Amino acid sequence: QVQLVDSGGGLVQAGDSLRLSCAASGRTFRSLTMGWFRQAPGKEREFVAAISWTDNSTYYADSVKGRFTISRDNAKNTLYLQMNNLKPGDAAVYYCAAARTVFFTTARSITTANSIGSWGQGTLVTVSS
Repeated sequence: QVQLVDSGGGLVQAGDSLRLSCAASGRTFRSLTMGWFRQAPGKEREFVAAISWTDNSTYYADSVKGRFTISRDNAKNTLYLQMNNLKPGDAAVYYCAAARTVFFTTARSITTANSIGSWGQGTLVTVSS
């Protein structure tokens, strides 16, 4: 299993930008589809974005499409989530996630929790209106 450490959360105002990072340990990072999920208080954890390990194709939840960008740097074993034009509804704990196996090859394949093998510890994003 890959070990994941999330960072980059904080308190911002609506309309601001923030970039989350996820540092991964182990050589398997480059062979795993990766994603971000979030969980707001009182709500279930939900999919945000994912990026394939085979061709770097991406997939986003409709609620963040056009505002968030997921990317990866395999040389640094790091996953990123650039969040622009943040809204109060984006406030949540954000979790980095790695697919259970290398056979999850597409970004669309890891939109549910049962596809995930490793989670980061979470980083809190707060958006004030």
